[in-house]
Amino acid sequence: METTVLITVTGPDKPGVTSVLLAALSRHGVSLLDVEQVVIRGRLTLGVLVTSPGDPEELQDQLEEAMATVGMEVEIEIGANSVSGAPLSTHAVVVLGSPVTARAFSTIARTLAAQGANIDSIRGIADYPVTGLELMVTAPATAPDDTAALQAQAAAASGPDPSTAVSDGGTRGASVVTQAAASGPDPSTAVSDGGIRGASVVTQAAASGPDPSTAETRLRTALAEVAAKENVDVAVERAGLARRAKRLIVFDVDSTLIQGEVIEMLAAHAGVEDEVRKVTEAAMRGEIDFAESLRQRVATLTGLNETVIDRVAERIELTAGARTTIRTLRRLGFRCGVVSGGFRQVIEPLAHDLELDFVHANTLEVVDGKLTGKVIGEIVDRPGKAVALRRFAAEAGVPMEQTVAVGDGANDIDMLNAAGLGIAFQAKPALREVADTALSHPFLDAVLFILGVTRDEVEAADARDGLLRRVPLS
Repeated sequence: METTVLITVTGPDKPGVTSVLLAALSRHGVSLLDVEQVVIRGRLTLGVLVTSPGDPEELQDQLEEAMATVGMEVEIEIGANSVSGAPLSTHAVVVLGSPVTARAFSTIARTLAAQGANIDSIRGIADYPVTGLELMVTAPATAPDDTAALQAQAAAASGPDPSTAVSDGGTRGASVVTQAAASGPDPSTAVSDGGIRGASVVTQAAASGPDPSTAETRLRTALAEVAAKENVDVAVERAGLARRAKRLIVFDVDSTLIQGEVIEMLAAHAGVEDEVRKVTEAAMRGEIDFAESLRQRVATLTGLNETVIDRVAERIELTAGARTTIRTLRRLGFRCGVVSGGFRQVIEPLAHDLELDFVHANTLEVVDGKLTGKVIGEIVDRPGKAVALRRFAAEAGVPMEQTVAVGDGANDIDMLNAAGLGIAFQAKPALREVADTALSHPFLDAVLFILGVTRDEVEAADARDGLLRRVPLS
């Protein structure tokens, strides 16, 4: 009769450990059921579940002797549970912070427990420019017992010393900046859009498994308050193939892909920067119709020499991490584009440099080498951005649920709502309230971590291409 045996090997990671273990197992004719391995800061934990046709105690003696030759400790559990085919995790929870404190992580873990969600696994996904942790969890389709939930939530309110920080496997010498997630909106103000969306937490359409309209909404609502209080961003996504199926990403340009607002840079040359900035800020807050605000701002540029456009284009600075983000997504097969309420004459050289697939923006009218204070054709406004996203998706043959949109202002609301995943980047409250997730750090490559790409994967690819570097953070 075969016996199930769980072997756990621990010790310093080194070449040859797995081969020594499996060589010893092969001499006993065992069959492998499962193998898992993790290395944290050079320390290996290797678990192997097998069925053994022979004497398990004899197997134990020989394994202990074999692993001692490579300086490893081994634990043997005879008769271990061999149940296979356990259900996959239902959700991925991504936590990003600068730093992620022990208090924050403890509160997140307790909040998940209060919702009846079990943490199946945890891995570090980033140590630069922010710390990122990914939790794979299994959440029940129905709410947990109210009494137990209240008790767990009360316990979560008093966490450990916040001065203790959690890293994702080390900082590798990188410093980090403090983010402003706490400035996000009250999660109770989140609006409904085919399910509740809101402040700092992602929800996505269901794949298989329990009804996401209850499980995801419950997780998201519970974690939104934690995200704001603990200065972290938390994203909740459906686990499984749907999470890895994104194929098209579209960015807003001003204050998202690039730093600053192009029209304000143009206005500086006309001596009307302050006037234009006030109108821009009101439009981004949703206080003024975007099309009307654009007309007002462009009118102030009347008579400006068209050579100013080229000078402004040369001065554009990408948002930190933007080039890395686009480069990585293109390696993954994403189609990448921009949709902007700004101006094509300024954006097109940047799009060419980044090798973007799609560009949609307004066009400044120029007559006899001077700006007329008007734009040509239909203005790219809030509805127009969503229309452009749908057109890009159709041209690329990508279903809308496999699209991602990233923006910062109220005129991006329709585009983010139309996308399969809408990400608000250092956004105004009007957009944060309706986005799938909100990122508070000034680093665009945090988008990659939300999509499940790790920093190690990014840097390994960059290293192969001779592009690896880390810019010191101030």
